[in-house]
Amino acid sequence: MRINIFSFVSGVWLLQQQPFLPAFSWNWLFLAIPLVVWAIIPASTKYTLVIRLLLINTFFLGLGYLFAAEMAHHRLAETLPQAWEGKDIQIVGVVAALPQLSQSGTRFEFDVEQVITPGAMVPSHIQLSWYSGDFHKPVENPVTKVHAGERWVLTVRLKRPHGNVNPYGFDYEAWLLERNIRATGSIRNNAENQRLQAFIPRPSYLVESLREYIAQRLQQGLGDRPYAGVLEALAIGEQSAVPQSQWLVFLRTGVNHLMSISGLHVTMISGLFLSLTYWLWRRNHRLVLWLPARKAALLVGVVAALSYALIAGFAVPAQRTFYMLAIVAAALWAGRITSVSVVLSLALLVVSLLDPWAVLSPGFWLSFGAVAVILYVSVGRIGKPHWFREAITTQWAVTLGLVPALLVLFQQVSIISPIANAFAIPVVSLIVVPLTLAGIIPGFGFLLILAHTVMDWCMQGLMYLSALPDAVWQQHAPVAWTAPVAMFGILWLLLPRGFPGRWLGAISLLPVFLILAPAPKGDALWLTILDVGQGLSVVAKTEHHALLYDTGPGFTEESDSGNRVILPYLRGAGIRNLDGLIVTHNDLDHSGGAISVLDGIPVEWMASSLPLDSPILKHASQSKRCYAGQSWQWDGIFFEMLYPTSESYLNDTLKDNDRSCVLKIVTPYGSVLLTGDIERGAEQELLDRAPQSLKSTILLAPHHGSKTSSTEEFIAKVAPDDVVFTVGYRNRYGHPKQQIIERYNLLGSKLIRSDLGGAIEYKFEKNLNLISSEYRQEHHRYWWD
Repeated sequence: MRINIFSFVSGVWLLQQQPFLPAFSWNWLFLAIPLVVWAIIPASTKYTLVIRLLLINTFFLGLGYLFAAEMAHHRLAETLPQAWEGKDIQIVGVVAALPQLSQSGTRFEFDVEQVITPGAMVPSHIQLSWYSGDFHKPVENPVTKVHAGERWVLTVRLKRPHGNVNPYGFDYEAWLLERNIRATGSIRNNAENQRLQAFIPRPSYLVESLREYIAQRLQQGLGDRPYAGVLEALAIGEQSAVPQSQWLVFLRTGVNHLMSISGLHVTMISGLFLSLTYWLWRRNHRLVLWLPARKAALLVGVVAALSYALIAGFAVPAQRTFYMLAIVAAALWAGRITSVSVVLSLALLVVSLLDPWAVLSPGFWLSFGAVAVILYVSVGRIGKPHWFREAITTQWAVTLGLVPALLVLFQQVSIISPIANAFAIPVVSLIVVPLTLAGIIPGFGFLLILAHTVMDWCMQGLMYLSALPDAVWQQHAPVAWTAPVAMFGILWLLLPRGFPGRWLGAISLLPVFLILAPAPKGDALWLTILDVGQGLSVVAKTEHHALLYDTGPGFTEESDSGNRVILPYLRGAGIRNLDGLIVTHNDLDHSGGAISVLDGIPVEWMASSLPLDSPILKHASQSKRCYAGQSWQWDGIFFEMLYPTSESYLNDTLKDNDRSCVLKIVTPYGSVLLTGDIERGAEQELLDRAPQSLKSTILLAPHHGSKTSSTEEFIAKVAPDDVVFTVGYRNRYGHPKQQIIERYNLLGSKLIRSDLGGAIEYKFEKNLNLISSEYRQEHHRYWWD
């Protein structure tokens, strides 16, 4: 049974790797083939037994694949028509989840019950944002508070699910699909927006309303204390309340699993209620005669686990633990002993059946992987070691066992994780979580202060460990085949003591660290234009050097393209330091991620046109102004700054856009012109002063293709083969403008857009000259728009 379940889940995972969904007309009939052959072949020899085993597992693999495909077809069938993107639509519905507050407003999921606008079609479950203004500007329109379970009539403007797509980046569209969010949008300021009903009494809304009540209790009890967000995450799974700086500490120390609702927390709460019920129940003989104390305790324990998991948002680790506890409880209730591996397999099956997209979540692999490693080193071993030694061995095994998965998913592993978890696990799970949950009860609010105090002490230790210089191992993303080889080696290392040749497992670990992904050689240049939405960020890589040109937009005070897109890409690509960083000008869509980059990776020098009082300059170890005439050579590649002139810094009337740093990169196989946000004035100056330097193979369209740039004379002089527009999907500026598109079309250039292609990579190489790829097309998934 366990192998069949694994085959089924493998089929579910295989479907999620496909660029397109299979049709259903004949596919289900193919499942009959392995069953028919299995029935024909007799089980008379060991060879036919093996064949029959392969056939039946092929059947379950196909069953999982087609099951996941049918679920995907059903979910994708509900979509927002392109004709209704960006148009005002009036709808009636219910706030479906706990609203999330931010500096720019509030965001919440919404169940659509009625579409009032004639002819409009809207998916039944969407995500809405009610903005009060940009995070870096004063609040313009204070947002009306909304609460879970309220019915509203709203005027909204929607778009289809769309996110930035980059190597080693977060897949926002997959995240939306798993949550069945089939459109996103914003609420328009309209006098007809109004609350129709204070609360709709449905089970899911009751749960979300309870979560909101708990969040309010925590806010009232803790105020603005520094770790209030951590306690909120532990109580209701609301991780957005945890500041980015604290998340960095948790990630560097490897205890981030504790700051979500982990399986350990669910098990602890369930065990607490089970023990209390058993102790009380067996003291009343009438209750015992009606229902044995053990069964009553099992029932209460399962209900407690389910309640806590639901209040915590029912994430994958909580799901996995609840299903395991429910299966164990059912076996004990029926008086049947069930092996731990069967319990884990059944939980794996239930999660995959209820949520086929869970296999896309890192939490899925880390959660089930950790439990599998624990079972591997503890179940069936001869002898019972001392509890302390067993705890050390288990922690060591889990830390080592998850290394391949962590390197594949995040390209980093906390080296000090065993030490941090040794004290954080008991403190958080056995002290902080119970005190936090007890403090939610009216009259026990003082316990929240105590929980926060204990968390504060724990954080002091974690911050000390996080500050150690070698706390985290970071490296390139492993080559695909090295991860399973490393996992095999780890399993070999973790064999029981006395097993001969255990040390040989360490050899299998070497490829995951030593085998490097392809990189530019000799005088080659690899240019990656990252998909950062409405903004710009370009990575230029030669054999021994790396340059970052612009850092994309900022989103909030703690979230920007630097920490969300650029640093994960640099880490995955194996770029440990930047030889140079160019921030073209002061606009937020070009400089928003600069501080995160400067703080997150060593940067030898930074050149920019930033004002001298810019806070970004304080984070650079060596900064200078960019100006025409600067040049350098790396590995046979020539870099030259064409603009602005040094005299332009004396002109206070010059716009930031027209002081953008313009960089020309020349290789033996082609050239690139990076133009920032220059407009027609700067273009004309380049035509007057350096016309001979403008001809380029690749052009990044000035100012994202605005109508104030890309003059006919300028683009004619550049005469690019390819022109790249770095724009956000359905951006509010309408970039690139149609008249600009037509100009490049008349020139015969190939037009590429980051909102349609995702990250764009160019390789200037010997014998290949120039090859290009668009990540959204090269690695297409069926849910990408």
